[in-house]
Amino acid sequence: MCGSARFRHDVSMPGESTIAQLPLGASGLFVSRLGLGMMSYGADPKRAWALDEDAAEPIIRRAIEAGFTFFDTADMYSGGASEVVTGRVLRKLIGREECVVATKVYYQSTPGPNGRGLSRKHVLAAIDASLNRLEMDYVDLYQVHRFDPDTPLEETMQALHDIVRAGKVRYLGASTMRAWQFAKAQHIAIRNGWTPFVSMQNRYNLLYREEEREMIPQCLDQGVAIIPYSPLAQGYLAGTHTRDGEGQTVRAATPRSGPTLYGRPVDFDIIDRVSGIAHARGVAPAQIALAWLLTKPGITAPIIGATSTQHIDDAAAATRLELTPAETAALEQPYQVRDVMVD
Repeated sequence: MCGSARFRHDVSMPGESTIAQLPLGASGLFVSRLGLGMMSYGADPKRAWALDEDAAEPIIRRAIEAGFTFFDTADMYSGGASEVVTGRVLRKLIGREECVVATKVYYQSTPGPNGRGLSRKHVLAAIDASLNRLEMDYVDLYQVHRFDPDTPLEETMQALHDIVRAGKVRYLGASTMRAWQFAKAQHIAIRNGWTPFVSMQNRYNLLYREEEREMIPQCLDQGVAIIPYSPLAQGYLAGTHTRDGEGQTVRAATPRSGPTLYGRPVDFDIIDRVSGIAHARGVAPAQIALAWLLTKPGITAPIIGATSTQHIDDAAAATRLELTPAETAALEQPYQVRDVMVD
């Protein structure tokens, strides 16, 4: 996993419809060119936009028909209901060995201080709880959702290695941390002969490009797959917000509990360029934003959210859309550097 590992080219797999399959970094695991984020599924009174199982199934079905084989959830999405829906629907639609199922650990999932974080106690309890909700014997990719400053990295990496050795997890991934933290975790794993991370799920899109500073170059050098989340910047790049702050969808209109990440004047300058190119091409803005991301070095499988089958169709179409150098330059030119965000 270290040194000058190189990414292999995408390949066509038997029976594939539209989306190519790529190796997950330097590992032998193949994933679809796009991953389906499952955060939108699992009824949740705190998230009016979250879909129950019946509403989610046709969307997941369309994704599988389009060639999606990679499905990403987390134990904290809808209080665990997302994992339940993920397991139930996938069992109806696709064979276990045909799909790659990912979930995450870190956030509060049971009461008390031991019900969160990346301690050995919580990691071992959380993987068992996730497997119970998914009704699966193992997950393909188990990801640390955030960096835990309160637990020694040696403790976390050994606990993660142990659940791989126990057969509960096939591969390990990380998400949203500083590059030095990721490098330290990898060094500890390799030094001790433990399982290192094969992927990084980070925030990366046309409105947030700070990962280009250190994290993406590090992943490229080390052969780590980049599977960015929020490729449409919480819907901003799809046109779900206006300059005056009005949300155009149920999710966009729902007040956020965390910090506001987007909405700067320069963000809307970029959004205007996305919309202009989309209009000229006769496609949805989401296709342009995704097509840009898919051209960036090391990007294996952006994680897209979908609350309609049209979202799936637009995402699949983006994998076949090639931007011109002039279009790419126009999209990138307005960007202004901002603080690195790891929350």
